[in-house]
Amino acid sequence: MTRVIERVKRSSKHPTSREAATGDARRDRWRKHRIARRAEFVEAALRALDSHGPDLGMEDVAAEAGVTKPVLYRHFEDKADLYVALGQRGTEILFERLIPAINAELAPVPRIRMALDAFFSVIEEHPNLYRLLARGGLQEKTVRDADVVAEDKEVIATALTALLGDYMRMFSMDSGAAEPWAHGIVGMVQSTGEWWLDRRSMSRDSVVEYLTQIIWAAIDGLTRQHGVVIDPSLPLEENKVVQLGRAKTDAPADSDAG
Repeated sequence: MTRVIERVKRSSKHPTSREAATGDARRDRWRKHRIARRAEFVEAALRALDSHGPDLGMEDVAAEAGVTKPVLYRHFEDKADLYVALGQRGTEILFERLIPAINAELAPVPRIRMALDAFFSVIEEHPNLYRLLARGGLQEKTVRDADVVAEDKEVIATALTALLGDYMRMFSMDSGAAEPWAHGIVGMVQSTGEWWLDRRSMSRDSVVEYLTQIIWAAIDGLTRQHGVVIDPSLPLEENKVVQLGRAKTDAPADSDAG
C-alpha cells in the first residue's frame, strides 16, 4: 500500500494537496489554484483518452481542455508526467467505487457481486485508460514510475488477504490460505476483465454474475471442507472492513502562469 502512495511523490519542489499551508495567504491561494487547475487538465485528458485512445498527444488534451500546449506544460513537466497523473486518477476512481463495495454490510454473494461490478463499471467507462495502464503504455512513456496496475493489484490483494484472514479466523479456520486465495481472486478478475474488454461477447451484468458464482463456489466449497456452512443470502454476524490506500495527484511548482 505504501508503494501506491509513494508512487505519486516527486521532488520537494512539487507540493501536494496534503501539505500544510505556508502561512502566506496569497501563496496558499495560488497553490490551491494550481492544484485545482492541474486536476481539471487530468479530467480533460481522461475525456481525450476516451476519444483518441492510448496514443493521444498533448495537443489532443489541450484541445479538449480549451487551452494551448504551452499552458499544459506549465502544469506538467512533460507528457510522461501527464500519463502518471492519469494513472493516479485511475486509481482514485477505482478505489472510490471499490472501497464502499468491499465494505458493504451485505450478505456474502451480494457483497461479492457489488465489488465485482465496481471494478467492471470502471473499466467499462474508461476502457482506454485501463488499456493504457494494463498493457504497458504508461511504462513505455516513462521509466521513473512503477507499474500502476501491478501496484493497485497488490494493494487490493493485500486488503483482500486481511479481509479473508479475519473471516477465516472468525470461523476458527487456518488463515494461512488467505493470501494465495486473495491473489488468485484478484488475478482471475483482472484477466477476465481484459478478456471482456477485448471481446465484449456478453453484458457487464453477465460477466459479473459468472465471476460471482465461481468465487462464491470456491469460498463455499472450501469452508464446507472445514465444517463451516455460510448462508450466502444472509449478512455475516460481524462485518469485517478493509482500507485501501489512495493515490494523490501532485501539483507542479508555483509559477506566475496558469
